[in-house]
Amino acid sequence: MSDNAQAALVDVRGLKVDFLTAKGGLFTAVKGVDFSIGRGEVLGLAGESGCGKSTIALSLMRLHRPPAIISEGSIVIDGEDVLAMSPERLQRWRWSKVSMVFQSAMNSLNPVLTIFEQFRDVIVRHTGVSRARARERASELLALIGIPADRLDDYPHQLSGGMRQRVVLAIALALDPKLIIMDEPTTALDVVVQREILQEIVELKRKFGFSILFITHDLALMGQFADRIAIMLEGRLVEVAPSAQLINSPQHEYTRRLWSSMPLLTRG
Repeated sequence: MSDNAQAALVDVRGLKVDFLTAKGGLFTAVKGVDFSIGRGEVLGLAGESGCGKSTIALSLMRLHRPPAIISEGSIVIDGEDVLAMSPERLQRWRWSKVSMVFQSAMNSLNPVLTIFEQFRDVIVRHTGVSRARARERASELLALIGIPADRLDDYPHQLSGGMRQRVVLAIALALDPKLIIMDEPTTALDVVVQREILQEIVELKRKFGFSILFITHDLALMGQFADRIAIMLEGRLVEVAPSAQLINSPQHEYTRRLWSSMPLLTRG
């Protein structure tokens, strides 16, 4: 392993993910990608729908189920080989070291459980603390994102879209992970709420020092938030560069076309 890889929190080499087809063939969704994420860094991952972004996100936590197969490559996070972990180690490792904010907060939250029970499920399963301590921790986490503790007994449908997204983020923070994967975390929210949530994420990252893999279609939004941006096309990373460099001087034709398609208020 190189010095660079050892310094990084996340080091992915030659990652290949295949899907078994109904006819017994293979469809390769991720085609041998290499990337790293530094400690405290935000890496943006952009590209069109179906290019493999979410497949990479699921790979980092080994959340794939058949017919998906990680067929080649290595994933090392904080010095641990993720692909070599036992099921027992994976269960302890997920959420305590790496957590995820999934697409669509309403679908991520269980509609028949209160907000507290969803915090409790994560906190108690991994730490074994009492119900009272879990509630105390859940109240602390809601305070971080500006939601009163008395909303813990609400159900998801009683919260606005922005509040639900904040709750999902707070649950991802519950065990102080070193990496948070955010897969389209502001989808379906209006631009004002998007900006508020991103500002909160920046402040939380500054406070706790975690790294972020930030996945979105919105290159303009990503340019304001990410330290570096990786551009994905048909299962491959075609360009990885610091955000300002990629925005001001993109090298790959697809990156130029992707950026030019973004409606920017600052243009013209």
